[in-house]
Amino acid sequence: MEFCPTCANLLQYEMTNPARFFCRSCHYISPIERKVKIKRGVQLTNKAATPIIVGKKPVGATTDATCPKCGHGQAEFNQVQTRSADEPMTIYYRCLNEGCGHNWKED
Repeated sequence: MEFCPTCANLLQYEMTNPARFFCRSCHYISPIERKVKIKRGVQLTNKAATPIIVGKKPVGATTDATCPKCGHGQAEFNQVQTRSADEPMTIYYRCLNEGCGHNWKED
């Protein structure tokens, strides 16, 4: 797939001599080179995961949620849309008790 550098529309293929890509909107034309490079065996690398919870300080908003593990009355929370848009968001909590730090979620 090739996109027009001018208007970002999908370029159409035209089999002429020589073959070319063209844009129906802005009339951009790009000739197709005869020598096509096919890349095979491209090695993908894994990136290191960035932790969401860093250290003991609260990173996000806090609330008066009770920790199910230690019973502490404050927790940090984060909301994420994990299901379809018509479903409620999933809320992830982290206990703010320094000795606990328990993580749990509420669907």
